[in-house]
Amino acid sequence: MEKIELPKRLSVLHPCFLIHAPKTVRSVMKLQTRRPTLIFACLLLVGCSGCISSASADDWPQWLGPMRDGVWREDNIIEEFPTGGPEMRWEVAVGGGYSGPAVANGKVIVMDRIASGCLEQSPDLHDGNPPRNRNFLRRKITGRERVVCFREEDGKQLWTHEYDCPYSTVALYAIGPRVTPTVDGDRVYTLGAEGNLFCLDVETGRPLWSKEFVEDFGWQVTEWGASAHPLVDGDQLICVVGGEGSTVVAFDKYSGEEIWRNLDARQSGYCPPVIYEIHEQRHLVIWHSDALVGLNPATGEIRWQVPIQATFAMTIGMPRIIGNRLFVMSFNRQSHLVEITKDHHAEVIWSGAAKSGVGGVMNAPWLTSDHIYGCGPDGRYTCASLLDGEHRWETYQPTTGKRPASWGTAFTIPQGDRFFIANDLGDLIIAKLSPKGYEEVSRAHLIDPTHNIGGREVVWSHPAFANRSVYLRNDKHLRCFSLEK
Repeated sequence: MEKIELPKRLSVLHPCFLIHAPKTVRSVMKLQTRRPTLIFACLLLVGCSGCISSASADDWPQWLGPMRDGVWREDNIIEEFPTGGPEMRWEVAVGGGYSGPAVANGKVIVMDRIASGCLEQSPDLHDGNPPRNRNFLRRKITGRERVVCFREEDGKQLWTHEYDCPYSTVALYAIGPRVTPTVDGDRVYTLGAEGNLFCLDVETGRPLWSKEFVEDFGWQVTEWGASAHPLVDGDQLICVVGGEGSTVVAFDKYSGEEIWRNLDARQSGYCPPVIYEIHEQRHLVIWHSDALVGLNPATGEIRWQVPIQATFAMTIGMPRIIGNRLFVMSFNRQSHLVEITKDHHAEVIWSGAAKSGVGGVMNAPWLTSDHIYGCGPDGRYTCASLLDGEHRWETYQPTTGKRPASWGTAFTIPQGDRFFIANDLGDLIIAKLSPKGYEEVSRAHLIDPTHNIGGREVVWSHPAFANRSVYLRNDKHLRCFSLEK
């Protein structure tokens, strides 16, 4: 099997260190008032962190996990699913939404929406004749967005933050928020589909500060709403916003005061911000409707940019990095490999087409030193050469089985020497991926799809993997299953 290479971490001192560090380390830091001998004993254990970290339970406090790379690093995970599927630890009721759960410090936090208006009876928001294509038909749909916090141990609801939020996005997809909460110590940052940004107290759900992208920045709500998961970097909260000169904005994460803003894109797009280390410098990577851009994360100054216009501004999947090369993919079979030089020059090395590259839409691909793995158009899972985009193999087995499906998608999560793949039918799959082919090890159906789109039912929420468990939701339930060996 091809060796899995994990991306280089942004920096040694991650801004969310206390969340991402092994729980044993966090416990030691709370022992300031206890006996010195106890502290010394615990510090000896921390000194062996290479041994204990692999045995400790990890959190999943933001989009794509602790390091924002989608890798599940816990050990002692089952090799295959038992007959009848894994044990369900708990199930709770939730409303609609695409927001994935965040798991941190014994809490599970997710966003949802409680609709009060009828979709078909809601007024359309178009001057003159509305679009014939329902994928672009906007309606004003009344309802309330929520941030809901549950106790990780048993799913008991701890608090709810709720606010009125009429939707103006494309009606077919207006089921709820898109963004996974970002937990940072004693605060959690949430972003609703209409641009409502909140900083909440983790223990109580009490709002500490908030922003409204439409009123504060002149953002024009995009067809499919605010979807870019906020990023904590040091004392900054970095958000893809929109509006004149404010495609990306950095806020003081404690007060909400603006630190810097930059970029003026036709549309802000839907892609989450991410920071990568390239040539020993930290680059904030933003992919908006018109270009892939690298910024200085401390100042917002542009370092490089390359024009890549996504169809319908559908920049969704997060850029992936190998060395000094970034891979991006989007709707209409678009994919590009971009190389960044030391002197901050960006150039497209190759662009994919119908039979090359991986033109996935709603999932982030996985890169090794030589290959790309990801779910491409219509659910066609593909392995392609990183060198030139040439296909090595493709299969529908992880998604529909045999045939194309409208907007078919699957999320790829490396764990050890294998992968967990969550498809939009509610299945979780254990598989081996290599240039030689796709090898399915085990599969379990964990949750029913509830969102009707493209003539079928789907679930498009990315699961979380923490505490040797998986947390996943549809538009009715949030479930937790144990995956401990």
